[in-house]
Amino acid sequence: MFKRRRNGFTLVELLVVIAIIGVLVGLLLPAVQAAREAARRMSCSNNFKQIGLALHNYHAAYDQVPIHGVGTESPGSSNPGIQDTGPTLNWWSNYNHSNAWRLSALVGLTPFFEQQAIWEQISNPNREDLTATPPVLPAGMNFPPMGPHPQQARYRPWVTEMPTLRCPSDPGTGLPALGRTNYAMCLGDSYYVSVRGDLRFGVAPNTWKMVAESAWAQDSRAANRGMFTVHKAIKFRDVLDGLSNTIAMGEIASDLGDRDKRTMPVQRTSNQRVLVRNNPSWCADNGDVDPARPKFLTPGLATWTAINGRGYRWCDHFTEMTGMHTILPPNAEMCADRNQGGEVVSPPSSRHQGGVHVMMGDGSVKFVTDSIESGNKRAPMVWLSGTGTAAPGSQSPYGLWGALGTRAASETIQGF
Repeated sequence: MFKRRRNGFTLVELLVVIAIIGVLVGLLLPAVQAAREAARRMSCSNNFKQIGLALHNYHAAYDQVPIHGVGTESPGSSNPGIQDTGPTLNWWSNYNHSNAWRLSALVGLTPFFEQQAIWEQISNPNREDLTATPPVLPAGMNFPPMGPHPQQARYRPWVTEMPTLRCPSDPGTGLPALGRTNYAMCLGDSYYVSVRGDLRFGVAPNTWKMVAESAWAQDSRAANRGMFTVHKAIKFRDVLDGLSNTIAMGEIASDLGDRDKRTMPVQRTSNQRVLVRNNPSWCADNGDVDPARPKFLTPGLATWTAINGRGYRWCDHFTEMTGMHTILPPNAEMCADRNQGGEVVSPPSSRHQGGVHVMMGDGSVKFVTDSIESGNKRAPMVWLSGTGTAAPGSQSPYGLWGALGTRAASETIQGF
């Protein structure tokens, strides 16, 4: 007699095979996740390289880098509607007709990183109104060339997200943001007056015209030492430290509404401008950061309003939107003196592990770790009436990190 041979596996054999497969998947999954993040990080770096190429092409065309904080003036009133008349009194207002010199340098770069269609909409009169039914402005009205105020969600270019301006590792999307960005202009190693530069709206009868302000100009010359200075045209020849030794732009994480200390500062009830200027770590020293979860703000503290999260408006020159400083090291906390749109210490930040991308003036992209040598984190910032290490013309008090953010401080860069 012959014994019949059965084909197939026993239950025990199947369970052993499944267990082995499970162990292998468990071992391989971290490697797969790491590989995916490495791919996203490379894509982020490539985006930055495209922006660097755009920056150099812009300079070749106009013999300067795009101005950060540029735009048009309004003939409207203190809170004018479209095509209102009368002088503009308040350039911080959320009005329709003018962008009030609030546009970021990214706006001028759009046609140089293959966003010609967006630039055509911005640079020409535009009647499209996303909030209207039908989506057009009334007859005889239009948004002016260079667009309305950066907070206008009714204006299509301002709510358009461009892939070149987004890091694939950043999951931020949707409202209350408009068009997000993960790349910001380097404003140097001092937050003092870095949001205002040397221009302001004039006095009557020309209150709607931007004019030079002597006191502001002196403050700006002393403190604003980065590759970009608000309202000022910077040329490559002004970067005396060398383009390869000067950070032009840095990566920023966009706000997710989760009270991340890197993307949303605490709302102050009084002006702490001088205290923060004299100690950039003042916010952390005064309890802003949760000791149990150091990446987040302390529970119970009020933050800025939700619409002012970091990176929420690619078109807006406000520091929290498209600016960064080399004061505190990468991925440190934001520290504001008081209000949105005011002075705020804004370190670069990212969703990558251990550091951020920066783009140098020569267009090269480097990854800077959180542990970069950053001097004394509680040293006063350089400003017009500063003394000692804070005196105008001093080398950066923030070590190698601060030195990389200054364009003409004649500091020796080593180990970078």
